[in-house]
Amino acid sequence: MEKDLNKRPLFILEMANNHQGNVEHGLRIIREIYEVSKNSPFNFAFKLQARDIPTFIHPDYQDRDDIKYVKRFSETKLSEEEYRILKNEIDKLGFISICTPFDENSVDLIEKLDFDFIKIGSPSFGDWPLLERVAKTNKPIIASVAGVPLEDIDKVVSFFEHREKKLTLMHCVGEYPTKEENLQLNQIDLLKKRYPQVEIGYSTHESPDNFDSIKIAIAKGVAIFEKHVGVKTPEIELNAYSATPEQIEKWLLAAQQALIACGVKDERMKFSEKELADLRQFKRGVFAKTNLKAGERLTTDNVFSAWPNSEDQLLVNDMSKYMVYRLKRDIAQNQPIFGIDVDRINNREKVYQIMVKTREFLERAKIYVPNKVEVEISHHYGLDKFYEIGAVIIICINREYCKKLLVMFPGQNHPAHFHKQKEETFHILYGKMTVMLDDKKQEYQVGDLVLVERGSKHSFHTDEGVIFEEISTTHFKNDSFYDDEKIAQNTERKTQLTYWLNLD
Repeated sequence: MEKDLNKRPLFILEMANNHQGNVEHGLRIIREIYEVSKNSPFNFAFKLQARDIPTFIHPDYQDRDDIKYVKRFSETKLSEEEYRILKNEIDKLGFISICTPFDENSVDLIEKLDFDFIKIGSPSFGDWPLLERVAKTNKPIIASVAGVPLEDIDKVVSFFEHREKKLTLMHCVGEYPTKEENLQLNQIDLLKKRYPQVEIGYSTHESPDNFDSIKIAIAKGVAIFEKHVGVKTPEIELNAYSATPEQIEKWLLAAQQALIACGVKDERMKFSEKELADLRQFKRGVFAKTNLKAGERLTTDNVFSAWPNSEDQLLVNDMSKYMVYRLKRDIAQNQPIFGIDVDRINNREKVYQIMVKTREFLERAKIYVPNKVEVEISHHYGLDKFYEIGAVIIICINREYCKKLLVMFPGQNHPAHFHKQKEETFHILYGKMTVMLDDKKQEYQVGDLVLVERGSKHSFHTDEGVIFEEISTTHFKNDSFYDDEKIAQNTERKTQLTYWLNLD
């Protein structure tokens, strides 16, 4: 077992007072847990608890055997040397060492013995003198939040953040043992959402035979877990929430199965060949709608989709608006079209780069646009010539009135055209542009307005890049009439997008 403070998942094995105040029994617990965990693909920590009994328990109560936990804590106390022996064994076997202090003097002990982490138990979560002392250490901090209101968690999170302390919060229910109906595992989601800057873990007190909660926690993205552990003997009976080595082994196996079932995180899974083959058989193939000639581009007008498909046939899924397919040979009506029958050009990357540059240009100009807008990339002579002739047009609204933003890059031109139905006004927001309006050429800069009446022929050019607002009457399709008739004949001169900011 190799100690790694940053590796996840991390399983914390909590001895608490299960050593019974007997250092040899404590060593046995550590060693037996090591044997069942050493071959698991996880990171492990062992945790002790520390109380300075003379100061932790009020002097008037220290000899009271009638109070359960006074008796328990007193009978199971360890000396500094005994803590050192257990800590050395934890280190020797490669466990990360953690200790929970319940008083300030115990923090001194933790620092002296150089434990790797400090754990704050739920009862101490709002113990400000103890938190102040913990904050003075250089240890990462793990804190359980059983029974703690959100406003108090807020305060403690803020307290440690202001002191630049590394903090992990553990969802925990302080019911010993915790009934299944009281596990409240959805609290993990609440904590993750409320404290996105803090790692969220799960400290368990349910029955040690419950192997479902660990699976649910893993499915919720938890990567730090804590469970009480102990070893039974003829003289020692474990409490109802402490797990034996055999139960820990099953718990870890359940965790491993859950991780395998959950699969990869933060990226798309890799698909098996069988899955892809099984899905492909139900997809529609592409067929010729009429007799097609070599050199023709495939469009929705000259092909149709139907099932079943043949091996290596083009599928309807391949017919993206970014893909250009041209036939390499004649295809008869109703015949399938195969991958070997076409030359293809994928324009997706070109479109993506245009939109990235547009977004960067708008951000530089401090012009902000909603995510869901209609965007038109005008490339009058094709995408390859976009940066010579073209524009990005963002249609903000088109009702009885219309507002668009036009983005043009340095050196770009927009060709001469006029409108029969639409009257428009340009308002320059960023950069400069030269407008040819009818036969008059004029340069405009930020703040200028340009009125373009119906029937007025206009073209524009920018040397340094420009962003301008177009405010007009309703925009009608096919209301742009170009001097160059080839533009009107080019049915592929526009690429249209929605939700344009979701580029990643």
